[in-house]
Amino acid sequence: MSLSRREFLKSSAAASAAAAIGMSVPAELEANANAAESNWRWDKAACRFCGTGCGIMLATTGDGKDRKIVAVKGDPAAPVNRGLNCIKGYFNAKIMYGADRLTQPLLRMNDKGEFDKKGKFAPISWKRAYDEMEKNIRKALKESGPEGVAVFASGQYTIMEGYAAQKMMKAGFRSNAIDPNARHCMASAVVGFYQTFGIDEPSGCYDDIELTDTIVTWGSNMAEMHPILWSRVTDRKLSDPDNVKIVNIQTYTHRTCDLGDFNIIFRPNTDLALWNYLAREIVYNHPEAIDWDFIKKNIIFAAGPVNIGYGFRRAGEKSLLPVREDGSAGKYDAKEMQIYNKEMQKVVSGLEGPALEPYGYKEGDVMHNTPGTLKHWEISFEDYKKSLAPYTLEYTAELCKGDPEESLDSFKKKLQDLAALYIEDGRKVVSFWTMGMNQHTRGTWDNTLSYNVHFMLNKQARPGSGAFSLTGQPSACGTAREVGTFCHRLPADLMVKNPKHRAIAEKKWHIPAGTLNPVGNQHIMKIHRDIEDGIVKFAWVNVCNAYQDSANAKHWVKAAREMDNFIVTSDGYPGISAMVSDLILPSAMIYEKWGAYGNAERRSQHWRQQVLPVGNAMSDTWQWVELSKRFTVDDLWGPYTLRNGKKLADVRAAAVKMGYSGDTTMYEILYANERAKKNYPLALDQFPQKGYDNSECIGDDRNVVGTDGKVFKGYGFMIHQYLWEEYASFGRGHGHDLADFVTYHKVRGLKWPVVNGKETAWRFNVNFDPYAAKHAKENGRGSEFAFYGPLAKALPHGNLTGVQDKKKKPLTDKAKIFARPYMDPPEMPDEEYNLWLCTGRVLEHWHSGTMTMRVPELYRAVPEALVYMNPKAAKERGLKDNDLCWVESRRGRVRARVETRGRNRPPKPLVFVPWFDERVFINKVTLDQTCPMSKQTDYKKCAVKIYKA
Repeated sequence: MSLSRREFLKSSAAASAAAAIGMSVPAELEANANAAESNWRWDKAACRFCGTGCGIMLATTGDGKDRKIVAVKGDPAAPVNRGLNCIKGYFNAKIMYGADRLTQPLLRMNDKGEFDKKGKFAPISWKRAYDEMEKNIRKALKESGPEGVAVFASGQYTIMEGYAAQKMMKAGFRSNAIDPNARHCMASAVVGFYQTFGIDEPSGCYDDIELTDTIVTWGSNMAEMHPILWSRVTDRKLSDPDNVKIVNIQTYTHRTCDLGDFNIIFRPNTDLALWNYLAREIVYNHPEAIDWDFIKKNIIFAAGPVNIGYGFRRAGEKSLLPVREDGSAGKYDAKEMQIYNKEMQKVVSGLEGPALEPYGYKEGDVMHNTPGTLKHWEISFEDYKKSLAPYTLEYTAELCKGDPEESLDSFKKKLQDLAALYIEDGRKVVSFWTMGMNQHTRGTWDNTLSYNVHFMLNKQARPGSGAFSLTGQPSACGTAREVGTFCHRLPADLMVKNPKHRAIAEKKWHIPAGTLNPVGNQHIMKIHRDIEDGIVKFAWVNVCNAYQDSANAKHWVKAAREMDNFIVTSDGYPGISAMVSDLILPSAMIYEKWGAYGNAERRSQHWRQQVLPVGNAMSDTWQWVELSKRFTVDDLWGPYTLRNGKKLADVRAAAVKMGYSGDTTMYEILYANERAKKNYPLALDQFPQKGYDNSECIGDDRNVVGTDGKVFKGYGFMIHQYLWEEYASFGRGHGHDLADFVTYHKVRGLKWPVVNGKETAWRFNVNFDPYAAKHAKENGRGSEFAFYGPLAKALPHGNLTGVQDKKKKPLTDKAKIFARPYMDPPEMPDEEYNLWLCTGRVLEHWHSGTMTMRVPELYRAVPEALVYMNPKAAKERGLKDNDLCWVESRRGRVRARVETRGRNRPPKPLVFVPWFDERVFINKVTLDQTCPMSKQTDYKKCAVKIYKA
């Protein structure tokens, strides 16, 4: 008897679920499932959402334009998730099929069909779209040089997309004004890695969860933000509940806290003091716990300046002029300037005074700030010890206790119990953190402090022990960090300011020496500010929602709409950034293209294109490659003078000597060059290409009319493989080794460095890392470790207040323990704005909700962002559950509903509002403060008032 489609799907789902948990499947059910899946094609892929990097299986059926994804399940062979998905993961297919999916380019136009910045969106061709982009890019280059062309990039790019974008921006337009939204989520972790290890990304891996005895979360709601990893933590806890301990260190109580043996609720920003308290307990009260053999062989102590500001605009910038008598300045009102003025100078408070005394400041002193610097110097252990002196149990508890209703004695006991867990001999400890530590005006300091405790106890880079940053986005590691799509980076930890690094990139890209721009300071917040200042004239939003996800958003939205500029957004859906733009381009979504991601444990994963894009959508790789056809050597490689007076040389004559001509396009140089076409031909009858669509390389059944007005028939070579292999060549032999393109299609990802076909689980440990073994043998110190990162490995010497001996001493294969004090954030609750505001995510929605709010099941589960409040705080303001209230800061206000009994349970002084809901546009309220070293925005701490709407 035939089955209905619904019965088919139910049978298949039931059989899959039963098999996943090891149940025997009734013969009839198995037969029905087999019948249901008879024409399904299953293939592996990576989940579209967080940085965990779960593997999924996708089932598709149909042909050509009619092929659709019909099922998604966890991949049992994937080592990260072992067949499990979180609630978002199960809806990977539905994010692609929302009713308002963008299917064609849209341009703001007047009634005559001309571009009009105040016009309404109307459909146009890809050719018209690129004509407008080309015209406005040429205008921007003429008026502002390379600094006038900018890209809001993403940790959600595929690796190939990010690499393609970087090549065109940095080698083509000679612009370093490309910066990913990953700047908002893990830049502080990156700088922490660089400063501590000299190389980026974690030393451990997810296997630490099963091997450890203790898990401490610092500002990380793993239960909702990394639910699959939390399932592994839960399994570890329940497998040995008496020995395994879980401690959560947070500013409010949430779902992760439900598993904690105890939870520490701290005052926002004071996690700096908590880390220093732990270090002080070790140094002053348990010196026997310090592994001095490890320290002497592998570690030095370091410090840096403390008067580094808060990453705001600085006095004299265009949009802060003129300064008026009422306290306002330029485009910023007086209330905003109350906070921004602290960028120039501040008064040391009573809270931070004791912590700053070892550095030469005391309460009441005026601290004159200079812009954040990465400079640091070596100090003695005795100086480091002095930096820890203030963090007694009494000072730390008084400073850090975040819940007024908790007794001081209770809080002190928790601090002591926490220290005991870290210090206990033989106890393995993993410290996990996410945005709570990274989104912090001293985020880089916070990250380095985490390693201090682990280093002193020799509990870092060992199976089951280590400090571990959990990245937020699916390829923030793989595309933002490893590819180097930051304004200051190049692939594999190379830096644009380093002439040797630029030379390496120029050679690999076959472009003239001197082409690359050495000035890379246009991070995401600076791009926004440069648009407001009229410097950036063309900005392109790629795979992100830059106008919803940036703090103090009303300034940037206003600048985009009212300044003389041209804003483009490529997206799958019309989010806030698309609505702010002048031109919208429809992007292919994740399984409509070939791609690769890199996750938080250094695991690179690839997938194949499963279905054709909807409408006329095309991938971001295609969009970048098509743009490269519009610009030639003569167009882009002439001389420029940058804002700081630096000159970019005219390299056109050198290009001719290399065999190019003045009218050679960037397409021919950067993408469709002889290396690409010769070494990476199409192999449609071979694995992994056989049987799979490839819209960029061979075109597809939609017959999309491309940017030249002709039906796009493909590039004729395997551009995805070319981009991967060229990018991978930067890291091979340099501690960033990646496997070849075909291998990744055979495996469920590999953790780099991949040496002789084997992945590396624990870096810097000679027992697991071939690079560590090699370096340890060469340096002859007889150590079990080699911290071989090459950056900042020669330092001058000084004390806590500055450099005393400028002669640099090499620190071969050593890591660093840093002295870093507690400091207040620039904005704290006061009489008028009397609550802390913290923003973040919820389990059901991803970032700005652009995709997940289109999934009916996820939308119904959490249809709006709520203001999570302490019930007593709500009552004091005349509010109760479901009341509408205003959340107002010095920058703006939004209206939302109150929730006092939900999953998030703040103490009285704090409220939590997630940012996924564009109708509750909470980033109009937040403050664009950043860590001055990493430029990462702090969304977790600003002051608000709440009142009934």
